[in-house]
Amino acid sequence: MLVAGSMAIVGSLLCLICLGALLSVQAAGPLSVHPDNPRYFSDGSGKAVYLTGSHTWAVLQERGIEGQTPDFDYPGYLDFLQKHGHNFIRLWVWEHAQWMQFAKADVPVRYQPLPFLRTGPGTALDGKPKFDLTKFNDEFFHRLRKRVEMAHERGLYVGVMFFQGFSVQKKGIAGGGNQWHGNPYNKANNINGIDGDPSGGDTGRETHTLTVPDITRIQENYVRRVIDTLNDLDNVLWEIGNELHESSIEWQYHMIRFIRDYEKNKPKRHVIGMTGAPIKNAALFASPADWISPINKTYLDDPPVADGRKIVIVDTDHIRAFHHDPQWVWKSFLRGCHFILMDGYRDYRIGSPPKPDPGWDVTRRAMGQALAWSRRVNLAAMTPRPALASTGYCLAQPGIEYLVYLPDGGDVSVDLTNAVGALTAEWYDPTTGMSEGAFPVEAGAERMLSAPFWGPALLYIRRDEPR
Repeated sequence: MLVAGSMAIVGSLLCLICLGALLSVQAAGPLSVHPDNPRYFSDGSGKAVYLTGSHTWAVLQERGIEGQTPDFDYPGYLDFLQKHGHNFIRLWVWEHAQWMQFAKADVPVRYQPLPFLRTGPGTALDGKPKFDLTKFNDEFFHRLRKRVEMAHERGLYVGVMFFQGFSVQKKGIAGGGNQWHGNPYNKANNINGIDGDPSGGDTGRETHTLTVPDITRIQENYVRRVIDTLNDLDNVLWEIGNELHESSIEWQYHMIRFIRDYEKNKPKRHVIGMTGAPIKNAALFASPADWISPINKTYLDDPPVADGRKIVIVDTDHIRAFHHDPQWVWKSFLRGCHFILMDGYRDYRIGSPPKPDPGWDVTRRAMGQALAWSRRVNLAAMTPRPALASTGYCLAQPGIEYLVYLPDGGDVSVDLTNAVGALTAEWYDPTTGMSEGAFPVEAGAERMLSAPFWGPALLYIRRDEPR
């Protein structure tokens, strides 16, 4: 039995591990797919990199009612991420200037700055000067660069979006705004004669297809400019766009290949992601992307094992929006999936509250804990092995290291048949963030172990290092 002093020491050690997740861990190089364990990223150091973080809508462009909605406090948001031990965000990009399908059409929700200059002549549908699609807005790219640099200083990776599925018409509330009316590719909004709605459906959905070659060329110019702005930074991941419609699949594949080809001649190359909702998982797994965010409720309650075909980032926004649960974090982690939270952090859509909802802290904290454990274990050598634990949640390098999750606590049977030599185990309580200490476990057979506390539990078993 451990004495009280040794229990306190072990608990303190675990607290230090969690604190480590809060401190900046600078990228050693741009991320790539880990060569030995393609479920994870590599920064060139040989270690596997696990990503987790809270993301929200206004991290790059201001989003709200001009003159009323306060500007987004980006440094405060970075503080918030560090407080919870996160290391990744999606940097949302909006293509349209005004309107939101979740707000009435007479509510002037604005998005600014945008990538293109508003030079006129003439007035766009939102009452401001028309766009010139041949002229980039330096303010947008300066802000983009600065915000990614600030994240880098905090040890945060940034998934930079290029395009936005909610910048063309999408179903919203009755009487909601049509954001296509604020899109620069709307023929009423640019001076270049570009028409992103040749079918006349008043949706603009063709802008995210290969239907209009002139638009594709403008989009490629924009992608080049974004890459030129950020290519030298190590903390960048690319994402083609958020929730792009199902007819955009071939266009997204084209953009992935275009990005990869353009970066071949640049100093650095970055991983590229394609995300779902409404696009189905088959198209994501068949894509040339390096990482994906799938859909399907199976990723909620019992996530499929990540098999290494793609790096899988479970995004709550694409599975059950506005839902959070610490169990979701641990189940995803133990199945080899990364986890990110669509966080309603001080956003206009939910009334720009002065503080993030503290009720979500239990999930935010679990994400930081999972990141800390990913750094403690030899993640590059571990793979999901559901059959090794009766709970079905186990990351393992059989014979060497096992991490087991018990969603309901209680007892768990762990198959240690392939293990030899002395093994040491410890229990970790995700609720308190404390360890219950180390104790010996006999190798060579299945072993039944019981959590020493109520509620969810994490069990860590490792082979003792030779002395």
